[in-house]
Amino acid sequence: MRKIYLSTGNKGKVSEIEEILSDLDYDVYSKAELGINEDAEENADTLEGNSLIKAQFLKQYTNDIVMSDDTGLFVNSLNGRPGVYSARFAGEESDDKKNREKLLSELQDQKDRSAYFETIITIIDENGNIYQTNGKVEGTILTQERGDNGFGYDSLFVPNGYDKTFAEMENFEKNKISHRKRALENAKTILETLNEDSDN
Repeated sequence: MRKIYLSTGNKGKVSEIEEILSDLDYDVYSKAELGINEDAEENADTLEGNSLIKAQFLKQYTNDIVMSDDTGLFVNSLNGRPGVYSARFAGEESDDKKNREKLLSELQDQKDRSAYFETIITIIDENGNIYQTNGKVEGTILTQERGDNGFGYDSLFVPNGYDKTFAEMENFEKNKISHRKRALENAKTILETLNEDSDN
């Protein structure tokens, strides 16, 4: 079995990725299993750049396949902000609650509340080849929070075609349609191709 190391210590994320890749011949591990506790410095101005930084940082510690992701919320009437700065929208010391409050404040007078989440996944294979793919889900930002599940901006975001925020959905509901799920499905296609190439 080939190994994949993820640039996350989040057990929930690891098990979600394991589940999606379960029918492929890969064993999935977190970066903690390589003994890495520190994080890469994400100083790029795009999701692609930050995702690549995280993958390259991890690749220093293993010859196996590595995979990383970076996610942002892009609000159309705010010219795409918070975007790559979603996690620290309200400042370096911000938390999810402060970020949501800042977003609601900036959208106070905006009629257009359309937005999308995007996840970029980077894969670096055993030979150092780099692959990137994305997943996106479009929706609307509410004027007040709804729901207790999820994290980040989930309690403000209603995906198109639904009447519930991500935070009002059960995990299995959200994971069926989320940006990360879509990016992971695309990543799965890349990993399937890598398997086929190694068999030839």
